Formats: sequence, C-alpha cells, structure tokens
Amino acid sequence: MAPSGVTDVATPAESSVSAVSWGPIIAGAFVASTLTLILTLVGSGLGLTMVSPWSGDNPSATTFAVSTAIWLVIVQWLSSGLGGYLTGRLRTKWVGIHTDETFFRDTAHGFLAWALATLVVVLVLGSALSSTVGTGVQAISTVASGAAMGASVGATANTENGGTDGTTSYFVDALFRPTDPGRLAASAEGDAAAAAQASRILVASAVAGELPADDKAYLAQLVAARTGLSAPDASARVDAVLARVEQARAAAKEAADAARRAGATFSLVGALSLIIGAFIASAAGALGGSQRDDEEALFVGGQM
Repeated sequence: MAPSGVTDVATPAESSVSAVSWGPIIAGAFVASTLTLILTLVGSGLGLTMVSPWSGDNPSATTFAVSTAIWLVIVQWLSSGLGGYLTGRLRTKWVGIHTDETFFRDTAHGFLAWALATLVVVLVLGSALSSTVGTGVQAISTVASGAAMGASVGATANTENGGTDGTTSYFVDALFRPTDPGRLAASAEGDAAAAAQASRILVASAVAGELPADDKAYLAQLVAARTGLSAPDASARVDAVLARVEQARAAAKEAADAARRAGATFSLVGALSLIIGAFIASAAGALGGSQRDDEEALFVGGQM
C-alpha cells in the first residue's frame, strides 16, 4: 500500500505498435515515382518537339533552361502531392493520439513517401543520370584542357597511322590546297609527310596558345614548297588558317563553358525542385490524413 497522503500514479505503458505505417508509404511512393516517370517522358517529348533540324528555328538555351526548370517543379508538385496525399488517406486511424501528434505523423509519412519515391526514380534512371553527369564532366575537362586536347589525340593518330585526323585535317587541307589541282597527285608521299608535320605544328601551337615565329616561318615555307604559292601568299594563307583555328578553339571553349553553366543551373534547379517536392508531399500527407479522420468521424457519427 502507498503511504498516507501519497496518490498512486499509473505508469503509462508504451505502445508496441510502430508509429510508421510502411504500407501506405510504399503505396504512395510507387504512385509518385510512376507519375514522375510518366511526366518525365511527357516533358522529354515536349522538349523534342521544340527542336528543329534548321538551327535558326531552334529556341535559345535560355528558353530551354527556363522551360526545364518550370517542368521539373511541375513534375515534383504533381507527383509528390499525389503520393503524399494517398499516403495520408491510406494509413489506418491512430487511436488515443493527440491531434498535434497525428499532424506530425501524417507530415512525416508524406515526407517518407517522397524520399522513397525519389530513391526509386534514381535507381530506375541511374544510367541516364550517370550519362548526363559524365557528359558534364567531359565538357568541363574540355574547358580545362582546351581544344588542344583533341588535337593532341589527333597527333597520336597521325604518328600511328601516318595521316591526319578529323581534328586538324580540315585546316591542313586548307594549308596544302594547291593552286593547280593537278599538283595534288604529283607527290602523294611528300604531301602526306608535309601534312603530318604541319599537323604537329598546329597541335603544338594549340597547346601553347600561340605559334612561335620560327615555326610560323617554317610552316609558310612548307606551304610555299608544296603548293607553289609565293612566300607572301603562303604566309598570308598560314595567318588566315591560324586565325580560323583560333576561332574554332574559342568557339569550343565557349560552348564547353555554356555546357558547364547549364549543368550547374540544372543541378541547382533540380535541388530546388526536390525541396519543393518534399514540402508538397509533407503537406499533402497531412491533408490526406486529416481528411481521412474527418471522413471517418462523419461516418461513425452518422451510424450512431
């Protein structure tokens, strides 16, 4: 017996039932991930319809970035909202739980459904995401090394195959385009050797960022000897081709930098859309659970 004046206080027994209902969470996650895949395919189709084989008719990169950002938010809004709402409506009624605790649990269930759906989408689209990241890394590598990296690979191909590759062959052809087309077959071996040597000079200039004066003079002499041009004309042709090489190199750097900025923007927008999706799923879970309890209370009240 308790001493006089002391009131017995019953120790509350902890419930053996977990507060997490995985059935509704899994169901809501599968619905959200399926809707995400469907909307992603729809967005991809809409994006392809914007592309035209005529470059002048294509929308700008800014238009693509803005439309992609908007679509990512829409996808997260719809899929997360539906998945969270179903999670809240499908869970069983908690008895003897305070209203605030019920609200918290419904919110947490919606968030868990969103997290599981995100993992499912990542697993399903893992290869596509890896390919996208790899493309972005390759673009950044191109910025770091410049267009000279591709030219150096071409130099290796020239050493092994004795010819020119796609990186420098166009510019080398421009250097050794004879004034008389009949001279092209005059000395095939001499033209091949001269082309390989000029290719190596162009590769070295691309790596260094400039062409030394002695290399430029030698290249002009080589062009003059192989094409029959006068020394001033050969030097002018070298200058013109070097200017075109520099323009191509600058264009490649600009394109790679644009790809890098687009990749960074896509990552930031993707993270923002995921945060929005988490919030929407949590709110939808709380809304679905609240409506479920209200509907059940109305039903029970009608039966009494």
